[in-house]
Amino acid sequence: MTSAPKRTKRKAAPRKTAVRKPAARKPAKTTPAPTLKNVIVDALEGMKAQDIKLLDVRGLTDVADFMIIASGTSDRHVRSVAERVVEKTKAAGFRPHGVEGRQDSDWVLIDLSDIIVHVMLPRTREFYGLEKLWDLTAAKRAAARA
Repeated sequence: MTSAPKRTKRKAAPRKTAVRKPAARKPAKTTPAPTLKNVIVDALEGMKAQDIKLLDVRGLTDVADFMIIASGTSDRHVRSVAERVVEKTKAAGFRPHGVEGRQDSDWVLIDLSDIIVHVMLPRTREFYGLEKLWDLTAAKRAAARA
């Protein structure tokens, strides 16, 4: 039996490496912060609120810039919709100043400083007619300012 010759390890020649420049970083895509209006409307739509209406009341009152009015199908639904709006706005970093009407749940009002949210039963909404009171067209608004 003949033995195979022993192999000797050869030292590898040092590799020449090219100096790489760091890759140019692309600016990170930042998603814009959700606006308060978007958070509220998403919460209302997520809870199946009906007939959501956004009213621009700037120039008509100093109380708020917008009013959002929505209807619920029952007093329990109105209460749940209002609670979800409060939860979602808090999670987005907007703190409600007050919530009124949770006990009766015919009409729940959420004061979010620039936006006031009204969630009400259809019969209550029809009775008080907030849309007729606050929804002014541009022509009526110009006449009111004059």
